[in-house]
Amino acid sequence: MVDTRFYLLGERAAVLESPAPANLVCQRRIWWLAAQLRRQSIFIDVVPGMNNLTVTFDPQTQSGDDILADLQGQWLTAEAAAPAPHIIELPVCYGGEDGPDLPEVARHTGLSQKAVIEQHSQAAYTVFFLGFRPGFAYMGGLPPALATPRRNEPRLMVRAGSIGIGGAQTGIYPANCPGGWQLIGRTHTPLFDLERDPPSLLLPGDQVRFIQVCHV
Repeated sequence: MVDTRFYLLGERAAVLESPAPANLVCQRRIWWLAAQLRRQSIFIDVVPGMNNLTVTFDPQTQSGDDILADLQGQWLTAEAAAPAPHIIELPVCYGGEDGPDLPEVARHTGLSQKAVIEQHSQAAYTVFFLGFRPGFAYMGGLPPALATPRRNEPRLMVRAGSIGIGGAQTGIYPANCPGGWQLIGRTHTPLFDLERDPPSLLLPGDQVRFIQVCHV
């Protein structure tokens, strides 16, 4: 872990950043460290990301240099958290209006649309972290053959439940919003509900499987 970087992000935040590509062992260490840091009163917020961890603190009471030294020390002894897997199956309709970029993903990968669907729905995915907007899960486990760059021009509106591919990851839009991932399908399972505890259906460490229910 000698390549891990530690740096200040302004006066109130510090970042731990491990080199890409993302891997589950590193991510599990980040989850473990985040859980430990949340128990410490010196941090205002602890935000785990993909290959990184950001903490915020009060510069009136804490030195940034001390925070960085503390992060470095705890990272060296961090364990790999292995939470009990919460397996979630999501029914998906691939292609058509629900997956308008399925033909483009097939063209880019050199696979048939059927093969893209088969590979996407047969893989098991792990939620690495939540970001971009509430309930949006960035998931690892996409078959390498399906990796496809984001669209050159993002859409101004992506429907809630749309499932996309962005580079080497797959993700699901929890609400209507702009987005630039390649959309290949859609689920009608609600992903974020403020009346639910926790509001997000998917949490870091969860495992997700996509179940094909139709192909237009």
